[in-house]
Amino acid sequence: MKDKITKKDIEKYHKLTFRALDIVKKNISKGKKKEAGEIIKMASAYLSDSRFFEKKGDLVNSFGAIYYAHGWIDCGVRLGIFDVKDDKLFTVR
Repeated sequence: MKDKITKKDIEKYHKLTFRALDIVKKNISKGKKKEAGEIIKMASAYLSDSRFFEKKGDLVNSFGAIYYAHGWIDCGVRLGIFDVKDDKLFTVR
């Protein structure tokens, strides 16, 4: 079991979550633009927070913020706000 978060971990999950965010931005379900905008705004804010914590050397909170960002994205996918099928990157229906 891993007991440390490294900068390598942060970069890996930043890339993954930024990729997920880019995908959902291009795959908003019809009639869900307003809801999608809220989710994209929150996910983006958490990713920004993650970078802030990373710069301060607080890798635990940086990692946590990445997970919150991806959680927002997954919520939007699960609720049908985003139309994606990738079950490796997202929690799909």
